[in-house]
Amino acid sequence: MQEPNNLIHASSPYLLQHAYNPVEWHEWNAEALQKAKDENKLILVSIGYSACHWCHVMEHESFESFEVAEVMNKHFVCIKVDRE
Repeated sequence: MQEPNNLIHASSPYLLQHAYNPVEWHEWNAEALQKAKDENKLILVSIGYSACHWCHVMEHESFESFEVAEVMNKHFVCIKVDRE
C-alpha cells in the first residue's frame, strides 16, 4: 500500500481523499510556502471539492499516476485546497 502524504493529518474529508496519492500533497499553510522557498520550487495548487466530478477524474487520471507524481514532486511543492 502507498505511504500517506502530508494530507493524512488534514481535517477536511476532501483532502483526506488525496492522502494516499503518490503526489506529495501539502495543505495551504506557511510551512508549505516556506518549503517551496527553501527548495526553490514553484508551487502547484489544485483546488477542488468532494462533489466535483472532474476533480475525481483528475485524481484518477493524473494524481494517482506514479509517473505524473514523480514529475510533480521533483519540480513543485504541491498544495491541495478544499474550496469548501
